[in-house]
Amino acid sequence: MDSSEVESGSTADSAAGSSVVVEESFFSTLDIFLFTLIAGFAIYWFVFRKKKVEIPDYKTLQPQVQTIRETSFIEKMKKTGKNIVVFYGSQTGTAEEFANRLSKDAQRYGMRGMATDPEEYDMSELNRLTEIENTLAIFCMATYGEGDPTDNAQDFYDWMQETDLDLTGVKYAVFGLGNKTYEHFNAMGKCVNKRLEQLGAERIFELGLGDDDGNLEEDFIMWREQFWPAVCEHFGVEATGDDSSIRQYELVVHNDMNMNKVYTGEMGRLKAYEIQKPPFDAKNPFLAPVTANRKLNRGGERHLMHLELDIGGSKIRYESGDHVAVFPINDSTIVSEIGKILNSDLDVIFSLKNLDEESNKKHPFPCPTTYRTALSHYLDITNPPRTNVLYELAQYASDPKEQEFLRKMASSSPEGKSQYLKWVVEDRRNILAILQDLQSLRPPIDHLCELLPRLQARYYSIASSSKIHSDSIHICAVVVEYTSKAGRINRGVATTWLHNKVPTGNDHKSTVPMYVRKSQFRLPYKPSTPVLMIGPGTGIAPFIGFIQERAWLKQQGKEVGETVLYYGCRHKNEDYLYQEELAQFEKDSVLTQLNVAYSRDQAEKVYVQHLLKKNKEHLWNLIQKEGAHIYICGDAKNMARDVQNTFYEIVAELGKMTHTEAVDYVKKLMTKGRYSSDVWS
Repeated sequence: MDSSEVESGSTADSAAGSSVVVEESFFSTLDIFLFTLIAGFAIYWFVFRKKKVEIPDYKTLQPQVQTIRETSFIEKMKKTGKNIVVFYGSQTGTAEEFANRLSKDAQRYGMRGMATDPEEYDMSELNRLTEIENTLAIFCMATYGEGDPTDNAQDFYDWMQETDLDLTGVKYAVFGLGNKTYEHFNAMGKCVNKRLEQLGAERIFELGLGDDDGNLEEDFIMWREQFWPAVCEHFGVEATGDDSSIRQYELVVHNDMNMNKVYTGEMGRLKAYEIQKPPFDAKNPFLAPVTANRKLNRGGERHLMHLELDIGGSKIRYESGDHVAVFPINDSTIVSEIGKILNSDLDVIFSLKNLDEESNKKHPFPCPTTYRTALSHYLDITNPPRTNVLYELAQYASDPKEQEFLRKMASSSPEGKSQYLKWVVEDRRNILAILQDLQSLRPPIDHLCELLPRLQARYYSIASSSKIHSDSIHICAVVVEYTSKAGRINRGVATTWLHNKVPTGNDHKSTVPMYVRKSQFRLPYKPSTPVLMIGPGTGIAPFIGFIQERAWLKQQGKEVGETVLYYGCRHKNEDYLYQEELAQFEKDSVLTQLNVAYSRDQAEKVYVQHLLKKNKEHLWNLIQKEGAHIYICGDAKNMARDVQNTFYEIVAELGKMTHTEAVDYVKKLMTKGRYSSDVWS
């Protein structure tokens, strides 16, 4: 379109406009008046007229009552009439179990006790115990790892180190749970005992030191036997003589329960396994699909396995040296046998409700659930039961001889202790074996469920590095299976269960409930620092992760120091774990030195400590001159102790020190974080 067309169009529009103006002059004044009147009325009607206002039917809002967790154990004691509080620091459930037993004991001495998790309360109120007459604080404290507090006692431990609270007038007693095979035996129990005394509290009975390497149950019983008479003497009270069974929970059977409200194995939140939500921890495990499960050894009677768990999309992070916790499920055959012997319908839905309505612990395990689920997911049915369980069960033996037998094993008599040690502990009799061997013993299944301890998570050193396997966690484990002295075949709960976790190609994936627990077992901050790793058998697990990480650092162009591994197995052609991987790492110069001890390939047994002695000059040079970090993983009872003694010898000889000086030298390495252990007994 050119400019002439535009212009002609504009002219036409102007002409049309002129004709309109001429036509408007034909309207009279009356027409305009009427038009204005009608328009005004319309505006009034539709805009300004007052309409009937409808009042909406508002529903009355009920004020929401927010549940506030009670953090004052003092107020709770006052409210419930308790005068004994038993705090526990527990990692595997044993310290909590002992605390519950002491709490129940109090009733037999005319006192009232409560077992308490220090993580749930304000421990700075300890000095307020003097507000309650005849009060006593008991501490059952387990030591975890290398002298560390348990997870639930960490905040309490930190507070104890920093506080200057005056605890004058507070009465206390401490029972520690430890293991003499570990370097820092009962460190937590000793620490709490000493610190309370420093703050002015009065210890009314000697510190108890339980040793799990010996007989922890017997240690506890012996301490407990002398403890209560001391309490009676101190407070001027007497035993009531009532030794009858005191139940903590009552049975509630649900006949018409909606299955959507029934726990089926979840650790915390109902339906947590159906709708997974991070963060994942001990109360909210992640269901990790098993992507690999292969046998590592080429021969021998044992089965050593390598598993890979997919953690993609879970937001779980881990570092080399961390532990993976898995929640196993008991053998369904054992569960069914218990139900059969007790003539119980395992699919009945029930709850065990705490008789103490003020207790924070409403149920011993997630409820409501079925007996089958409780025995499968929540209760330990494979370990030998403790004496308190036998004592409570004795009342259900209809044969007087069997009843007496159980009561004697639960007693403090030398004969009873000897019988318990041999018949239960050494013969490794679990609850099913006891029910089979004592045929008149038929307890109600709900009381049995109340008495049995919780099934605990199993921890494994992670055998991978997140630098290479960010979405995968690897496990190295040996399947536990043995014949007991009583002739029964016993199998490890977790390893047997993991062994059967086979990856599937279909939508129904084989999964493992798990979470990651952080560790202090860490590579040096500087990659150039040399590392000495000693890990025979499955103790090699964390070092696979360490070596993978050193390989990754090298690929990134970092200067990586010497990486030395001392590994041990029985036979080179049978149980040399990760042989191909280690050979490749050595070929790629990631492993600067690979030393392998084959203990049974020759007449004289050779262990890792023998190879350490053989290379003592090289080791001493790395430790003394180059600041190497030493790492030990595996058996605490023999290997770790022998290796540590070997380092004492090397330091004494080549450092020209006395044995005492050498021990002090190694202790200082530990303090500086240059001598680390990840061991088990």
